[in-house]
Amino acid sequence: MHPLLEITDIERQFPSEWILVGNPCTNDRLEVLSGEVLAHSRDRDEVYRQAIALRPGRFAMLYTGTMPKDAAIIL
Repeated sequence: MHPLLEITDIERQFPSEWILVGNPCTNDRLEVLSGEVLAHSRDRDEVYRQAIALRPGRFAMLYTGTMPKDAAIIL
């Protein structure tokens, strides 16, 4: 079992990393407020591999760094 962390704690502990958050608590805009850090890495693909291996029921993927202005995000 992983401890429940607030988003500010996640961002502080894992700067500029991709985070797999299990059982995320969200607000009405679906912004992650807290959750369990299941995996983290600077390598996005590594976190995706962990998500496939762990198969969490409800999860969110976060990036705690700053995205470049010319980056395109596809959902």
